[in-house]
Amino acid sequence: MPAKILVVDDEIAIRRLLRNTLERAGYIVAEAMNAREALSQAAATCPDAVLLDLGLPDRDGLGLIPLLRSGGDCVIVVVSARDATDEKVSALDLGADDYVTKPFDTEELLARLRVALRHRGAGAASSKVLTTGDLVIDRDRRVVCRGGQEVHLTRKEHDVLAVLARHVGRVVTHDRIIAAAWGVGDDPRIEYLRIVIRNLRQKLEAPGPVGSVISNELGIGYRLRGEG
Repeated sequence: MPAKILVVDDEIAIRRLLRNTLERAGYIVAEAMNAREALSQAAATCPDAVLLDLGLPDRDGLGLIPLLRSGGDCVIVVVSARDATDEKVSALDLGADDYVTKPFDTEELLARLRVALRHRGAGAASSKVLTTGDLVIDRDRRVVCRGGQEVHLTRKEHDVLAVLARHVGRVVTHDRIIAAAWGVGDDPRIEYLRIVIRNLRQKLEAPGPVGSVISNELGIGYRLRGEG
């Protein structure tokens, strides 16, 4: 069955653009022009993903994210003209899977949606073995192999990688990584996290002109590349 996508935006031109783009890609599309309609449509249609604008007329879209998240395991991709880093961090910390800034490229949006849908829900969250490129990450056994050879990681490198692997293909904010890997009671400087990420890249990335296994979302966090 094609995935069902709920488009939430108060601008009719944006809704029309997204509907045409999504339907051409084979998705089933529903629309909502405000927060009230969004919650009603989400309850009625149980969408696989929601493309959510933040500037809604009756409620800030940020407040919708935890409500949509509590109602099911749908993917939430924010599509907003707000480009401030703190807005992006807030959306991701509240449970959004990704954040796309308007004006957007429709092909990039579709690509991000496909990645998020591939890794959504309980199936992706419960998977203990992740394969991306020549990397195999076994979170349960805390074993990582590259090209069939086991890679030695420190405990903290394992901890950080496990956080990224649980959300493969999605941006994980600095605060969420630090809280999961160091604990809420600790307050490590972000420089410690950067050192761990740098070490992980050196150990996990094969030499040659290939994309980074762990990408940096400037001022926001990191994303583990997902494939398949």
